[in-house]
Amino acid sequence: MGLVIGIVVAVVLVLLLLWVFSAYNKLVRARNGYKNAFAQIDVQLQRRFDLIPNLVETAKAYMSHERETLEAVTQARADAIAGLGAAQAAPGAAGPMQQLAATQGALTSALGRFTAVAEAYPDLKASANMQQLSEELASTENRVAFSRQAYNDAVLTYNNQRETAPTNVIAGAFHFEPAALWEVDPGQPQVREAPRVQF
Repeated sequence: MGLVIGIVVAVVLVLLLLWVFSAYNKLVRARNGYKNAFAQIDVQLQRRFDLIPNLVETAKAYMSHERETLEAVTQARADAIAGLGAAQAAPGAAGPMQQLAATQGALTSALGRFTAVAEAYPDLKASANMQQLSEELASTENRVAFSRQAYNDAVLTYNNQRETAPTNVIAGAFHFEPAALWEVDPGQPQVREAPRVQF
């Protein structure tokens, strides 16, 4: 009788260990999933950052009286790069993700103002280089939006796994922290959409 109880206890312990390993591995896969999704955002934002100096340089020749607008775009780009750097150091952490959203929103606003001012320059609108850069930037903006959605979906999956029973016991025991969504500041409705960069 004692042997049977020992075997039952051993089987229960083995099953419990297998469940712990399985739950832990699911959490790790979900965390890696949202970090990978953030890496995709990073790629698209870097592409965006690379296009902006070319856009500004192309516009400088036509918009010599709009130095303030060009400097605002350049400064917003620098701030957005810093915001991305903070988020790269801790993908999913609430503070860096809020900073990223704020700096990207400011860049989007600056690009919107740039576009509005550029409308007044027909030669700039007709420039083949400007048209190509604008198309590339618009395409990149769409990729950023899709990457942001994929990131938020991955964060949702991770947070759901982290918070649902019984996996939440494992998440708490192994200190799986909640991940933050990339949310657009409701105080900036103009950044809820990709900027229109058609010239």
